[in-house]
Amino acid sequence: MHQETYEQDNREGGGVANVDVIRAAYGAFHSQDVDALLKNLAPDIEWVHPEGMADHGLGGTRHGHSGVLAFLRHVPSVIGGMRLEPQEFVVSGNRVIVLGTRQVTSLHGRTATLRFVHSWTLRDGRAVRMEDVFDTVAFRRLIENTPEASA
Repeated sequence: MHQETYEQDNREGGGVANVDVIRAAYGAFHSQDVDALLKNLAPDIEWVHPEGMADHGLGGTRHGHSGVLAFLRHVPSVIGGMRLEPQEFVVSGNRVIVLGTRQVTSLHGRTATLRFVHSWTLRDGRAVRMEDVFDTVAFRRLIENTPEASA
């Protein structure tokens, strides 16, 4: 179930609400339509993930469409699959915060449901920053195949 909280009307000049841009980005991600995803991202986007995932090649900040593409190409070498399930969208001006869960499957075939928070910043109808916040310990346990991952 998707919930939305609006603190103010955040429609841009073209009449597109920032939350609609972010919903379209998740739709593109879900359908693995990279071109559609990039249409929702500014060419100079900052794509930020926790530094705690750096030794798996998943941490740090990527810049621009090329950085996002490099990140997305690397993910399958670390995990067997992932499905994002955004559950709540909180909107304030040019920010959209998304609370949700992700089903992550390790390369060893184990699957866990992990929570995430995505913080999106938009400008001119496109995302200029996405920061992914999640429990890196649980994620690492899953992909490193340690027993605590299912706890």
